Amino acid sequence: MKFAYEANAWGGVVGTPGAVTDLGSGFYVTPGDVHQTVQAIAAAGYSGIELFDGNLLPFEESIDDFVSIVQANGLEIAGVYTGGHFIYPDAQEDELVRFDRSIRLAAFAGARHYVVGGGAVRSTGPRAQDYEVAGAFLDIIAERARAAGLIPSYHPHLGSIAQAPDQIDALFGATSIGLCADVAHIAAGGGDPVAVIQKYSDRLAYVHLKDLDQKTNAFLPLGAGDLDLTAIFAAVIDAGYQDWITVELDGYEGDNDEAARKSLTFLQNLTLTDPARS
Repeated sequence: MKFAYEANAWGGVVGTPGAVTDLGSGFYVTPGDVHQTVQAIAAAGYSGIELFDGNLLPFEESIDDFVSIVQANGLEIAGVYTGGHFIYPDAQEDELVRFDRSIRLAAFAGARHYVVGGGAVRSTGPRAQDYEVAGAFLDIIAERARAAGLIPSYHPHLGSIAQAPDQIDALFGATSIGLCADVAHIAAGGGDPVAVIQKYSDRLAYVHLKDLDQKTNAFLPLGAGDLDLTAIFAAVIDAGYQDWITVELDGYEGDNDEAARKSLTFLQNLTLTDPARS
């Protein structure tokens, strides 16, 4: 396995403002200097980076420039993260315009994984048909991502229609897309990360790791919270997963450079404690 880091630790997440009136223009973006973020991830000792699709937009006409920045720091692009509403059939044509653009950017950048999060929650709460509509749409997105050479997966996320365990099951029962197991989001949503990984072991396509304070739902560096990361990592290995492990730490109020180093040290020590699982 190789270890990557999500760029949103340095700057968080905003959205492109045009999406208020133009659905096809909506992208996640981490503000800040992408050069400094790439350098910080490399300096912490990681070999890969994941970033939002919106952070590739400035390089749309010169993607080789971004790839050169990444490669000059000894990194690979492990993944690109995107999101959407999914549940409104009339909006899907416009959403696909954005997803096609996003997939093209990720593929041109040489990303391996294409991570899809989201699923709008209605003001009155999710409806049963929302999962069927979203699931079918995710299958379309996944097919287009695979056609571009990417590995697509869906990321259950707080604040989406797939937050709680029963919601995750409802969505994954309606789609064939792979699972991106973000263990902290699963736990904060009331689920057991080990149980989810085991249940969907044949669909485990990608892994996001961060720790969690289960009293406050604050995200923490690996080893600093309440999650049983040894059991989680064992479940990932037992599922036959042999791909990128991406550490993510959005919303952390401490020193992000130090947190990145601590998480990598934790992972390295964790894998060394049981050579049979390496």
